[in-house]
Amino acid sequence: MQTVETLNEGLKRAYTVTITSKDIDARVEKEVAAIAPQVRMPGFRPGKVPANLVKKMHGESLQRDALNSSIQDSIQKLIADQKLRPAMQPSVELDEAFEFGKDAEVKVELEVLPEIAAPSIEGLKLERLTVEVADAQVDEAAGRIATQQGALEEHAASHKAKDGDTLTIDFVGKIDGEAFEGGSAEDVKLKIGSGQFIPGFEEQLAGVKKGDEKTITVTFPEDYGAAHLAGKEATFDITVKAILNADKPKLDDDFAKSLGLEGLDKLKELLKGQIEQEHNGLTRTHMKRKLLDQLAAAHDFDVPPSMVEAEFNQIWAQLQHEASHEEDPEAALKEMEAEKEDYRAIAVRRVRLGLLLSEIGQANGVVVSDQEMNRLIMQAAQQYSPQDRERFVQYVRQDPMAAAQLRAPLYEDKVVDFLFEKAEITDRAVSREELEAAIEAEDGDLKPHVHGPGCGHDHDHDHDHDEKPKAKKAAPKKKAAEAEEAAPAEAAAEEAPAKKAPAKKAAAKKDEAVAEEAAAEEKPKAKKAPAKKAAAKAE
Repeated sequence: MQTVETLNEGLKRAYTVTITSKDIDARVEKEVAAIAPQVRMPGFRPGKVPANLVKKMHGESLQRDALNSSIQDSIQKLIADQKLRPAMQPSVELDEAFEFGKDAEVKVELEVLPEIAAPSIEGLKLERLTVEVADAQVDEAAGRIATQQGALEEHAASHKAKDGDTLTIDFVGKIDGEAFEGGSAEDVKLKIGSGQFIPGFEEQLAGVKKGDEKTITVTFPEDYGAAHLAGKEATFDITVKAILNADKPKLDDDFAKSLGLEGLDKLKELLKGQIEQEHNGLTRTHMKRKLLDQLAAAHDFDVPPSMVEAEFNQIWAQLQHEASHEEDPEAALKEMEAEKEDYRAIAVRRVRLGLLLSEIGQANGVVVSDQEMNRLIMQAAQQYSPQDRERFVQYVRQDPMAAAQLRAPLYEDKVVDFLFEKAEITDRAVSREELEAAIEAEDGDLKPHVHGPGCGHDHDHDHDHDEKPKAKKAAPKKKAAEAEEAAPAEAAAEEAPAKKAPAKKAAAKKDEAVAEEAAAEEKPKAKKAPAKKAAAKAE
């Protein structure tokens, strides 16, 4: 095998590898000797088929296998000899003029991981925002459960509808006296005060009784999703068929026992624990983002473009999915396109932080144990049907890239926990609203301005700018910010192993997702809202 370096620029490397025909032929002969004892052919005793006949029967297949194994071994030797750390799968291309019996010339292109100076983890200072669980929060949560458990009971015919009542209605919507498509429905349940319908609809039903027929007038919002309805005045002919009221159970020991608990104190204890977990999750999110800000501000190095592109594609695909569920998907996509480079900058930061956390973890002995890995695999396997779970487990155990992808998020969390232990942490009690506002403020900053060295901003500030995320943009931007934390790229935990190249051409293999990320939940559609239904059908 002969190797010639043809490119060494930044993180990009390229080589021409020549594999001699002698090496390929030797592999063929070795394989013939291995399979000959198992070959059966009429006229020959088992195991006595001549080698030349074995070659005649299986020669083409044996040559392809020998070529592939030669290429694979040559790439592994190249990586070892050159002390390369591939960022992604190398691109491997066999010369199109290759013929069996001649030397094979293979072009290998790859990007390598950057050399990162020993990351500094001294002097980290973090503020931990803590939230106490108030009794009122627990009572409110218990009340919600009681409301959910309550059964709807019909009021007497003389009862006049008020806030909190649920009406069963039929309605027909009209514009300029003509019924419009999607503006009619029957047996719709509408809770007065819920805000399900367009402004002004529910308020006009206060005071109605069972059997009433009423015509109300409303105006669709100017920014309504269906352009042909936006800003237009409409009437709705409504028939009230029933007025219902939730019979809310009394919060006492009997109610708790109906849920299978010992008593009301036990219910409140469980609810308090759940709320504490929520608060702890928010606290960790805030601390982690502050930690990543400090790391990003203190370290700067080039990152492999292929890793950035892969990370950007993941972010972009997620945003496109979310935009498709917006009220105006076209406008959401247009907004995304206008900010495409900002999202690409997030991808750069994510990859850099992922590599940085990997270096910190390796330098300090952070590992994911076999037991933890087995637990991860079994948890991930649960999303598959019983008959496919074993295949998934075998796939992850046999594919290093799949295993690395599954391992990476846990590895990152363990490195973050290690850094928390090293940091100087001060506690400050805040309300839940203040904690959520602090995280929301960071969401607003993370999208339009990606922190990093040389950005010209003071990185020791709290993200308390005037630039807050606007409600209209919350869906795509906030998700991007949530995804902005360190990239769970395979290279953040391990180097990418080279895979087998096919005989004719071995192209860089794209990472295969082991398990598709759960699709983002659709925003609740306004069930039974005439305005919403009209939009859905008209668009």
